[in-house]
Amino acid sequence: MEKLYEGKAKIIYPTDDPQILLAEFKDDATAFNAQKRGTIAQKGIMNARISAALFQLLEQQGIATHYIDQPGDGQMRVKAVQIVPLEIIVRNVAAGSLCRQTGLEKGTVLPFPLVEFYYKNDELGDPLLTRDRVLILNLASLNQLEQLQTKALGINTQLKTFFADCGITLVDFKLEFGLDQEQNLLLADEISPDTCRLWDQQETDPNARVMDKDRFREDLGNVETAYQQVQTRILSQLETLSL
Repeated sequence: MEKLYEGKAKIIYPTDDPQILLAEFKDDATAFNAQKRGTIAQKGIMNARISAALFQLLEQQGIATHYIDQPGDGQMRVKAVQIVPLEIIVRNVAAGSLCRQTGLEKGTVLPFPLVEFYYKNDELGDPLLTRDRVLILNLASLNQLEQLQTKALGINTQLKTFFADCGITLVDFKLEFGLDQEQNLLLADEISPDTCRLWDQQETDPNARVMDKDRFREDLGNVETAYQQVQTRILSQLETLSL
């Protein structure tokens, strides 16, 4: 099939229905705005399974997503949406750029979840935006911003509890949303170790606890094993919940 779009982590293909797209997850890995590149074996298959599972979990909690089904390994059929050019970051524990920009010690538990908006623009380096900058750039309306904030916090509540039941701390994560034909905001993209910081609650060593793409970013090794462990725990917990 002729691809509609290829990004760092996925290739998007059309289907016979213009309102349905096929997303194919890639094994490619990038970091630092694609300055570091590599491959994580079976990452596409694992991230697709993890994302599908978490999208279904959130759908059951009344959170609308673009997810439809998984026609094959590493694939996901999704509703066609117009992506809002914002990356919404939700932080529960200080890590990454929050530590670099504020001086907070890594691992500091925040007094409340922090929601941040970043401009989805590689050429500008995906900069952090204030609410007024979002409005001036016309990236979203005030009503949409309020919806994004509310939805992000609601998703955080659900995922934070679910991951805790898996023995994992949800440190922070990235969300993307899109508008469907009726201009409804749907959770889109993916939720996976590529887009979340996940720490193993059973580990006290700062490096050993990392279960996400930071293992690739920081050359910690055992990246595939960490992703596999996240997948195993998520699917096992979902099976427990369905019993």
